[in-house]
Amino acid sequence: MTTHATHPEIIKRLKRAEGHLKSIILMLESDRECLEIAQQLQAVEKAITNAKKTLVHDHIDHCLAHAVKKGGRNAGDPIREFKEITKYL
Repeated sequence: MTTHATHPEIIKRLKRAEGHLKSIILMLESDRECLEIAQQLQAVEKAITNAKKTLVHDHIDHCLAHAVKKGGRNAGDPIREFKEITKYL
């Protein structure tokens, strides 16, 4: 399997979100204000959503475009895969 150029960036974002999520758990355990916690949860959610979008767009731009250019698979396969992966946007 080929590593995509965006994977290191996605990993970096997800690790940052992971650390942030751990700090939110500590905030909950420390009885911090709900508004503050909600704001932090929103930030983590946005980071994960952006990581997902980057992954999906990278797949469309590189994997599916390559599959279409290569033409080795059934012609309908890239289209089906495109429809499937865009469900996650």
